[in-house]
Amino acid sequence: MTTIHPTAIVADGARLGADVEVGPYCIVGGEVVLADGVRLISHVTLEGRTEIGEACVLHPFASLGGAPQHLGHKGEPTQLIVGQRNIIREHVTMNTGTVGGGGVTRVGSDGLYMTGSHVAHDCVVGDHVVFANNATLGGHVHVGDYVFMGGLAAAHQFTRIGRYSFIGGVSAVTKDIIPYGSVWGVHAHLEGLNLVGLKRRGFTREAINDLRSAYRLLFADEGTFQERLEDVANAFAGSAEVMEIVGFIRAEANRPLCLPRNDD
Repeated sequence: MTTIHPTAIVADGARLGADVEVGPYCIVGGEVVLADGVRLISHVTLEGRTEIGEACVLHPFASLGGAPQHLGHKGEPTQLIVGQRNIIREHVTMNTGTVGGGGVTRVGSDGLYMTGSHVAHDCVVGDHVVFANNATLGGHVHVGDYVFMGGLAAAHQFTRIGRYSFIGGVSAVTKDIIPYGSVWGVHAHLEGLNLVGLKRRGFTREAINDLRSAYRLLFADEGTFQERLEDVANAFAGSAEVMEIVGFIRAEANRPLCLPRNDD
């Protein structure tokens, strides 16, 4: 049974599924859609054309569906679409898209968004991600599945973050991160592969060994980067994980790539 606390405000037009719980002092706008089993614990604000998927839990002072923080936005009707079973903690913010960016901000399912984390306009975020406290995405960022983003880390607009990658706390990400990569530092640089995450997610020893060998070849000193990329593609054509990295790099060949630090 859906329950709405007497102090909550649910505007006419809002669509609430079965077993939704709207707690004290929440505000739900007239174009908001809440799927079955959504829980708004208290003091949650949902506005704009926002859809929240099944069984999401939103903690106090989360604010979703606000207008994009973009000077070019003129009030056009854009969207925020959030998947299922996300845990969205206190003071998390997620904005709708912009017309120039496609009009939709998309957030996947089964994510944990810790206190104060932010998803900006036109971002596309995958499933099973973890954003630690105050992790921040600029506009148009693409985040793959199973990404872990440390506390106070920030990704510059238009950055791509590959699947299963790890971003250390207080890292400023201004360049694309390959799938399975591990980056650290105030000016983030590639430290290697996210080996802990790969083992936790059940990747086989063979797959991890292929990734390690391909990583060493890709970021070696010999030859040009393009030559090494082709060598990796030829040598590891049978590895789906390695070829995902190759495909990621080739897909946006003009984008700057987060690289290992050169201390020489």
